[in-house]
Amino acid sequence: MTAQAYLSMISELVAKVGTSQADGVKRAASLVATALDRGGVVQAFGSGHSEALAMEIAGRAGGLVPTNRIALRDIVLYGGRPRAVLEDPGLERDPAVARQLYDLAPVDPRDVFVIASNSGVNGVVVALALLVKERGHDLVAVTSLEHSGRVTPLHPSGRRLCDIADVVLDNGAPYGDVALPGQVGAVSSVTAAVLAQMVVAEVVARLVEAGRTPPIYLSANIPGGHEHNQLLEARYAGRIRRTA
Repeated sequence: MTAQAYLSMISELVAKVGTSQADGVKRAASLVATALDRGGVVQAFGSGHSEALAMEIAGRAGGLVPTNRIALRDIVLYGGRPRAVLEDPGLERDPAVARQLYDLAPVDPRDVFVIASNSGVNGVVVALALLVKERGHDLVAVTSLEHSGRVTPLHPSGRRLCDIADVVLDNGAPYGDVALPGQVGAVSSVTAAVLAQMVVAEVVARLVEAGRTPPIYLSANIPGGHEHNQLLEARYAGRIRRTA
């Protein structure tokens, strides 16, 4: 249970996940590149710590500009519900929230979705995935197949996120999301971030190969970065939103 033990463990796991999920990353990138080619954007969602995956995809330096982050707090920010609703620990297990999130988001039929959930069984995640497929969108899931397979689905359908997605990327996290003795050493946020960056790199490579200039964010903390980003964001006015 030392820092070095964690570093050793996570380094090995990142390499393992990166190698084992390489084909899935290419298939995910194909879905994203196709959506961008037809004028769509990437709609990313994750609740709890899985929101970190959505943040890794939408609105960060080195990432794609045509990306939008959906979050549970959208029902307050855009839906007018009281802030206190966010304090309900059962919110992410409520399937009804999924339709509210979808309806509030700036979604276009051309968009592709990326949904992250380590367990892949909570009501809002599964309900949103089902709605996404019902509406005809392609869907990439980032989840732990080991953990998901060992817990009971909480959605009335009895389905898991991995049962619904077109492409499933396994983040390699063990059951319980910790890998060191003493129940420490969280995994999923680290490996999910690596998978997200691998997908973005693959998408950019494909755009360049096709002779297109990838719409990539620069850091707003370098000269000209903010102006560069504003110009690109203007192309997707009304399609993406940047909130805290």
